[in-house]
Amino acid sequence: MNQTLQERLHLALELQRAAYQAEMYPSEAIRQDRLQRVRHMTAKYAEQLAEAISQDFGNRARQETLLADVFTVESGAKHAQKHLRRWMRPRHVSTALHFLPASNQLLRQPLGVVGVVAPWNYPFYLAMAPALAALAAGNRVMIKPSELTPATSALLAKMVAEFFAPEEMQVITGDAEVGRAFSQLPFDHLFFTGSTAVGRHVAQAAAQHLTPVTLELGGKSPALVDRSCHLQLTAERLAYGKLLNAGQTCVAPDYLLVPREMVEPLAQAILQAMRKMFPALEGNADYTHIASERHRARLQGLLDDARARGARLLPSHEGPLSGRALTPHLLLDVNDEMTVMREEIFGPLLPIVPYDRVDEALAYINRHERPLALYWFGQDSAMQQRVMEQSHAGGVTINDCIWHLGQEEQPFGGVGASGMGSYHGEWGFRTFSKEKPIFSQARFAGTKLFYPPYGKTFSRLLGLLKKIA
Repeated sequence: MNQTLQERLHLALELQRAAYQAEMYPSEAIRQDRLQRVRHMTAKYAEQLAEAISQDFGNRARQETLLADVFTVESGAKHAQKHLRRWMRPRHVSTALHFLPASNQLLRQPLGVVGVVAPWNYPFYLAMAPALAALAAGNRVMIKPSELTPATSALLAKMVAEFFAPEEMQVITGDAEVGRAFSQLPFDHLFFTGSTAVGRHVAQAAAQHLTPVTLELGGKSPALVDRSCHLQLTAERLAYGKLLNAGQTCVAPDYLLVPREMVEPLAQAILQAMRKMFPALEGNADYTHIASERHRARLQGLLDDARARGARLLPSHEGPLSGRALTPHLLLDVNDEMTVMREEIFGPLLPIVPYDRVDEALAYINRHERPLALYWFGQDSAMQQRVMEQSHAGGVTINDCIWHLGQEEQPFGGVGASGMGSYHGEWGFRTFSKEKPIFSQARFAGTKLFYPPYGKTFSRLLGLLKKIA
């Protein structure tokens, strides 16, 4: 690592740390102003963001960017503004009888300087969503966007520099070496979104400084289809959930668990839904391409490996595609020896695993690492409850895909290998705050009775406390 890079990163960090030390608890008005600037910045550059992201992907549907990157940031900032006063308000909590008339409260205090490492698949949203939560909590923010989306990263740096002073928020662009150095900085909190493999390295780097981390990772998110489901509706929603951003979504359904007798009819219904959404793929501006040639080659390798090991591949469309577009495929007759069933797919490939009894499907889910998302389709409420209680996942959507991610009134985060910590709405505010407990003693306090010298009074009081505590 060259000295220039080290100096650049540490100077940026020290600039923000000094600014935080000068203003350790920004007022509500200051925080509201910063959130409003996020909204103005996002609105001003919405179309340029759509163009830049499409350039990076080779083609990315404009509407998908406006929905999944732009609207999500605008709505998240608006939600934070609406609730900021309540989130900032010190929380009075109960005090045990034997400590009265003292009182307890929790003060949500900014941590300081927050580092955000963002991925390439939703390059604006996954940079700005944690950043706006950190700003709402009163922190300074440094963002390292992905080197795999250079046009978007450059635009993000320009946008942030226009609307924010560098001591408030700034973007650090660069390659993987810059990313590694960024993760090693002594932040007050480090927020990472990306793969489980890279997340392990980030956690190890942060551990050098005991920097607390939030890891938003991924994994193989299953969709469990129950016999009580509405087949056509299930097919349409699975098709949308899988093909949004061409499957390059951390919470995309990674594989389906389907009653054996429903595999063929559901597969055909999904293919039909895909063709309805995308009557043709070649030259279709609505169909997003794979973000890099390396990732496209990896996905093609998954298909080739599955075919060689006996899988039956069902393409949604016939004919070759130009650029980095990849035809969606359903994969039948899969097994755990296939790479597609061992690695997160992150593309428009959807394996279908048959089951006979729900116990088998739950056992399959539970013997693998805990996923970021779980989807259940059906109308049997008792079965739904059973699946919810007998499985683990970062979050769940019932009878649809993806949409739990957009709930600002719910926490979003992984569990186990799919991540640690959460954000969105108040949970993001709390992630980037220290909830500092404050105990306020009264002038006349009974605790004086516990002072030495010890004697019978102490013993009687301790015995009384054991009875009433």
